[in-house]
Amino acid sequence: MSVDTPRRIVLLRHAKAEWSQDSDHERPLAERGRKDAPVAGRKLVDSGIVIDLALCSTAVRTHETWKLAVHEMPHRPKTVYEERLYEASLGDLIALLNETSDDVQNLLLIGHNPGMHALADALAGSAEGETMARMTRGGFPTAAFAVIEFSGSWKGVEHGVGKLVEYWTPND
Repeated sequence: MSVDTPRRIVLLRHAKAEWSQDSDHERPLAERGRKDAPVAGRKLVDSGIVIDLALCSTAVRTHETWKLAVHEMPHRPKTVYEERLYEASLGDLIALLNETSDDVQNLLLIGHNPGMHALADALAGSAEGETMARMTRGGFPTAAFAVIEFSGSWKGVEHGVGKLVEYWTPND
């Protein structure tokens, strides 16, 4: 695959989690989260993007979100559970993107806020239609996803490199 191949980064925030006495890392999905995650999976399928690789945080709520979302997909992508996605800073997230093999065309990150929103904001140098305004106005709620397109190598992913082409929330 050429480094000039158009690539997509899909940023999926975990679905709504329970508040519990357990550690933050161990929080499971709430009932609403168990309903929203499969809907997000169906919307990803409707977008026509075939995910090549999914990087998922090791937190319980991200595992559960991904399990419910991927069940809706006709093609199950390779999945790597990545500890660095939990509590990741913007720099950590960009570093993960830069480590991605150029054999990957479409990458999905399943993670947490504020990182998912910060990464979408940072990478989107432009946007289609009202997508940026909608994301800015609505924030990045649970089970929301953003799709950013760019050309070039994953090693070249940096601020402003992409175009925000889709933004979806369970309230849409």
